[in-house]
Amino acid sequence: MTVKDLNPTEYNSYYGPYIKKLPENLALIDGFTEGLDNVLQFFHSIPSEKLEYRYAEGKWSVKEVFQHIIDTERVFMYRCFRIARHDKTPLPGFNQDDYIMPSQAHKKSMATLLLEYSSVRKNSITLLNSLSDEDLKFVGTASENTLSARAAAFIILGHEIWHIDVIKTHYL
Repeated sequence: MTVKDLNPTEYNSYYGPYIKKLPENLALIDGFTEGLDNVLQFFHSIPSEKLEYRYAEGKWSVKEVFQHIIDTERVFMYRCFRIARHDKTPLPGFNQDDYIMPSQAHKKSMATLLLEYSSVRKNSITLLNSLSDEDLKFVGTASENTLSARAAAFIILGHEIWHIDVIKTHYL
């Protein structure tokens, strides 16, 4: 199952920029395993003096962006799981800004964030490996929009690339 297998009707157009960050021939599991190494290497390489940096008033720090990537993976993998299990219950949206302050990302060490990301990602890979292609194609509702289980997973991959690009251009 690759990105090119996705139909744009499987997700809200809001997520299109994230999907466009992915190579068309990227296989879902490969994206998650390669992403694990790439993200860990990227965040591990950021100088400690940049971890609390904010490029503008009201913007998140690098550690908060990393926490946001982790939290978003949790939310979207939960959506993927529920939809892949053919749960037709509409899933609510989430306000990303409401998650940052209680996360206490600014108090966490980079080692803690790296471990948290790694644990979440390995859990995501385990879940994806347990789902059939047919279940991943199942379509449900999240944030009042159509979403397939596989689209939820691919969005995670594009989302983290999006934010790494933002960090590279605005923070480093």
